[in-house]
Order: sequence, then C-alpha cells, then structure tokens
Amino acid sequence: MTFSATTILVLALIAAAVITAAVWAYTTANRLDRLHVRTDQARHALDAALARRSVVARSVATILAGLYDPALVEQARRLTALADRAERSNWRDRETVENQLAAALSAVDIGLLPPQLVAELADAEARVLIARRFHNDAVRDTLALRNRRLVRWLHLGGTAPLPVYFEIAERVTAAASTGLDVDTVRTSARVVLVDEHDRVLLLQGVDPQVPDVPFWFTIGGGVNPGETLREAAIRELYEETGHSADSSALRGPLWRRVAVFPFNGELIRSEELFFALRAKSFDPVATNLDFVERRSITGNKWCTPTDIAHLDHSGETVYPYHLDNLLAEAITAADSDTDPEVRSIR
Repeated sequence: MTFSATTILVLALIAAAVITAAVWAYTTANRLDRLHVRTDQARHALDAALARRSVVARSVATILAGLYDPALVEQARRLTALADRAERSNWRDRETVENQLAAALSAVDIGLLPPQLVAELADAEARVLIARRFHNDAVRDTLALRNRRLVRWLHLGGTAPLPVYFEIAERVTAAASTGLDVDTVRTSARVVLVDEHDRVLLLQGVDPQVPDVPFWFTIGGGVNPGETLREAAIRELYEETGHSADSSALRGPLWRRVAVFPFNGELIRSEELFFALRAKSFDPVATNLDFVERRSITGNKWCTPTDIAHLDHSGETVYPYHLDNLLAEAITAADSDTDPEVRSIR
C-alpha cells in the first residue's frame, strides 16, 4: 500500500494540527490551574485582611464603651456585634455584613480615639482595600479565560467552581489632623526592572520644596481611576523610561510597602505594590511626565546591590529600604513562571 505525496502532506498537517491543539489545551489547562490557585490565595489574603479589621473594630468599640456615653456605648455594641457576625459569616453572606461594618466604622468620631488606634484602623482598612483589589483582579483574569468558548466546550476548567467578585465599599479612615493635607487613598504600582546583568533601574528624585536632598526610587506611580495595578505599572514604566512591556510579563506583586511621607507640601500616605520585570538594558527616556514629575525626577541609573549600598551610605536614600538585600528576591521572581506571594517590606 502506497501513499501519494499529497496524502502524506495532508496526514502531516492533520497530525500537526492535533499536536498543536493538544499542546494548547494542556498549556491552557495549566494556566487555568495557576489562575485558580492565585484566586484562592487572593481570597485567603482578603479573608485575613477582613478578619484583622474586625479585630481593630472591637478595639475601637472597647474605647467607645469606656467613655460611658449612652450613644457611644450603643455604637460600641453595634460595632462588636457586626465584627462578630463578619467573622462567623460564610463567604456568600460576607459582603453584606462587611459593608455594614464599614458603614459603622465610618460613623465613628476618630477624634475620640487614641492616635495609635486611629493609625491601626487606617492601616486595617487600607489592607482590606488592597486585598479586595487583588482578589477581584484575580477573579477577573480567571473568568476571562474560563469564559472563552473553546475552554468551555473542552471543559478545561475541570470541576472547579467559577470564582466570584467580592464587592465592598472602599474607604480609608482619615488620619488625625497633622496640619497638612493628607492623601489617604493613594495606591501606587511600582516596577523592579532588572536587566540581563541583574541590575535594577532606579530613578533619582528630589522633593521640589527640598531640592538639595536627592533620593532614589523604583519606577512607578499612582494608580488612576479605572486602572488595574498591572495596567498602572506598565503605563508608568513607559511614561518614566520609554520602555514598552506586556502586563503578562510582570511578576507579582511580590512586595507591599506602606509609606507616609511629606512631598511637595502634602503628607502622602501611599500603599505601594511592587512587581518584578526582566528586560534588556536600555537608555531610559521619559515620554510623558507631568509637571511635578518634571521638577522632581532628576536622573536614572542601572544599579547593582553594591551601587545601592554606596548610594545609601553617601546619604542618598534608596526606596524601598534595604533594596540591595531584596534585589535577589526580585530577580528570582522576574525569572519565574508564576507570581510570588506578596509580603510586606519597609
């Protein structure tokens, strides 16, 4: 039995198509598995952040109850009851209770609380805000892939239930009066950009009101309304360096940093989330700096850990702190195929 060249070509094409389809199905199923793992991790992180807010809410209730004002005692009783209900609720009913707790906390006069507790409450609510965004970003990415027609037809998602968004009101408690305007809801997406020589790209900057004190920092900036963290990171990367990248290449967030600092006459409270990204070395050229950035960004440099330590020792602080020791972790993350678990740094 002989086969013509055309028959062999057709069979080869069919075989190639089958192999390609099998490889696609396998890689898609693996990607879905990773997305579901990421969603589960984000849900656990959100649950932990909500639980911490409940603990702080009970501390607030204890202070209010100790003031012996009937209205405040009733407010304290409601806070305690809602915090207890939030911790006992199943995930399906959690949104309603957590929103009720958020509303009850927003009614608290923080002037009655000690400053340390005000700071703890602000931090707890900020953690909930960030954890919710992580969770919903993970849910969005998972649903986007699960809802593709071929993925549904081939049941590549297996028996895993579809994840659902967690919708609660976002709010961060204002800090006590400091004499300066406080931006309490600024979320920043930052990029630890490393080149083929394992150097990180840092920008040099100054406070426009204190131009004689330079410092160094990673690429990134505030998240605009409607942006995801990854979209903001990619946008800031292009605006500050001219380098274009795909958000899928980002790894992270791997670090979270809460910073309160004066800048340009304001006291900024920033929730900074750091991604890692590998790129070939290039000469950065800013493409779209705003007025304040043009006044505050004064230079850039690809830095080794030794360079970073030298800058710190010379009095030019590098943010985040101890980046020379953290850089190896970012390099490992940048070269990984999966996102690391986020952890807090200074």
